[in-house]
Amino acid sequence: MTLQRTELAPLSEYAIETHGLTKKFGNFTAVDHIDLAVQKGEIYGFLGPNGAGKSTTIRMLCTILKPSSGTAKVAGFNIDTQANEVRKRIGLVSEKLIMYTRLTAEQNLMFFGKLYGIDNAELKLKVAELLDMMKLTPFKDRSVGGFSSGMRQRMNLIRALIHDPEIIFLDEPTTALDPQSTKFVRDIVLDLKKGGHTIILTTHIMEEADELSDKISIIDHGKIMATGTVAGLKDEYGTQSMLEVFLTVTGRELRDSASDRVSMKAVGRM
Repeated sequence: MTLQRTELAPLSEYAIETHGLTKKFGNFTAVDHIDLAVQKGEIYGFLGPNGAGKSTTIRMLCTILKPSSGTAKVAGFNIDTQANEVRKRIGLVSEKLIMYTRLTAEQNLMFFGKLYGIDNAELKLKVAELLDMMKLTPFKDRSVGGFSSGMRQRMNLIRALIHDPEIIFLDEPTTALDPQSTKFVRDIVLDLKKGGHTIILTTHIMEEADELSDKISIIDHGKIMATGTVAGLKDEYGTQSMLEVFLTVTGRELRDSASDRVSMKAVGRM
């Protein structure tokens, strides 16, 4: 089944466009004057090692963080001055379950749908349609706290799609999923593209980036280090492997980090 989206945003050449987008935390520059241009209807891989700046960038584009300088438009709207308009037109899927675990699947989706002001009758139809699409109809009256990781991620997808967003941010959508769930989620992503949605994909799985992305940007130390199509990047770096492209651009050194601070919850489990 292919989801068709309703055109809501004003006319714009790009789904996402940034110019000199920067985020500083004190003296530390997490994102350093990056320029992005994401075409409407494409799957855009946004890759980088841990701590490279990709999560901070996504948080700015989703209006969770305000930029220190530079500009960005998402769905034709300024992320700083038109944040509410941006939020209406985006969906975010993370690896963590963003649901009330004691509520059923249907109750959760009805709750989140009402936050977008969707008419009750229309919302019921949409929830039923999306549950069916994600093969979760038999579990609609079950508490999501008992769902497997694959089922939880499909619920996250439904929550992100409930208001028919133009742009969908997928933050490591298949982390820790089994092969069957991974294949299902990847097929849904391709189906969303066919329906006219723009997808921003962050992943550490280079096979996934290779398989799904139309275009890729690699960020490291807050700067965009490489941008191009999958084929173009492989050709530029003389390899048939996106993993080799990534390692050539970002280096092969381990990115270990540690803190002297110890979580009391962790201590309690020892």
